[in-house]
Amino acid sequence: MAAEISRWSRRYVLIGVIALCCWQVATVAGLPRRTTVALGVFGFVFHVVFGKSYALVPAYFDADLVFEHAPTVQFPFIVTGTACLALDPLLVRRFRVDLGVLGGVLWTVGVTVFVGSIVLTIAGPLRRGTTGTGDHNADRRPLDRFANRFVPIILLYLLAGSYETVAGQTGALPPLIGVQAAATHLLAAGAATLLVVTLGFRLLPRLLGAHPTRSSAVLVLPIAATAPGIIAGGFVDKRLLPLGAALMVIAMVSFALIVFRMWFQSDKRRIGLYALLPSTTFGVIGVLLGGLFAVGGTSPALIETHLRVNLLGFLGLMIVGTSFQFYPPRLGAFPGSSNRSASVAIAALAFGLGIEVLGAGVIAVLNPAMALLSTQAITLGRWLTLCGAFGYAYLIASVFRARST
Repeated sequence: MAAEISRWSRRYVLIGVIALCCWQVATVAGLPRRTTVALGVFGFVFHVVFGKSYALVPAYFDADLVFEHAPTVQFPFIVTGTACLALDPLLVRRFRVDLGVLGGVLWTVGVTVFVGSIVLTIAGPLRRGTTGTGDHNADRRPLDRFANRFVPIILLYLLAGSYETVAGQTGALPPLIGVQAAATHLLAAGAATLLVVTLGFRLLPRLLGAHPTRSSAVLVLPIAATAPGIIAGGFVDKRLLPLGAALMVIAMVSFALIVFRMWFQSDKRRIGLYALLPSTTFGVIGVLLGGLFAVGGTSPALIETHLRVNLLGFLGLMIVGTSFQFYPPRLGAFPGSSNRSASVAIAALAFGLGIEVLGAGVIAVLNPAMALLSTQAITLGRWLTLCGAFGYAYLIASVFRARST
């Protein structure tokens, strides 16, 4: 069963990588935000999340996936649902079937399969406090056990965000909040970011050979679990937004400091680990921009930057870095597959996004006369991230090709 799940995990990751490339192309082409968000959140982030969760989450509870066919069943629903959600804003002529509604329904069905299979798998071990942590890592068990308790909250955010998405598309279901941005925050800030932070206390210490304390997780995880819900509620009651944003800043800054501390104390310097520092740095920038919005300072350029910094900068670079740990580029089958190529891809994504952020900041803060130069900087940054995305895709495809032979 493990081999079959591993194969399906690679298929999910491959679709996620393709969605990443499509997302960057759509951004360079200036396609609607709903399309880019669908490609970024539903396509890139969550396809990778689903694929790796099927492989990692049961192991973190010392269990086997109860419904072993769940990856097979879920796959066509979320792939087709994502495609419909991304294409719907581009269509001028409407079909008999509303692609937005169809996409939301298919996505939610796929998410239900995923959540159901994970819940059935971890329910017993979660009650018993099982961690799957070996005796050689016995000192890590208190931290691992504490981190495991946040997996159900991740699943709740995923269900809530998916329901809000389909309710917003159909209009026939009573929404939880009724604002599409709330659905995006429930999924990206709630499910995906909380998953990254939770796995950050289980996976990253192993990759870095570090030993963060349980007290550091006690500081970060409850706040990271609470903030997205408050932010989502803030789209209805504006008084909640500053509180939610402040909590998110505290959680992300604390997590970034912990990651920086582990990184600098570690003597391991595998290529994927170099993505951790820009990832968490962008995470801090993203939540600071969110805090600015919460107190009333917004602009179209900064809203778009906020999305890209969080999705591509924090979540994206974290995914890229950790995936190079699971799929070492030097083992690829295509010419040029190497750690050096991986470093170029990471640098293109990080520096490209950094240039884009600076360009957007100049437009929003400094002299409007600089707008032309800033727009050119944003365009350059987006082209660089496009090149980085295709470089990353090439390396991942190369490794998958080698493993299939």
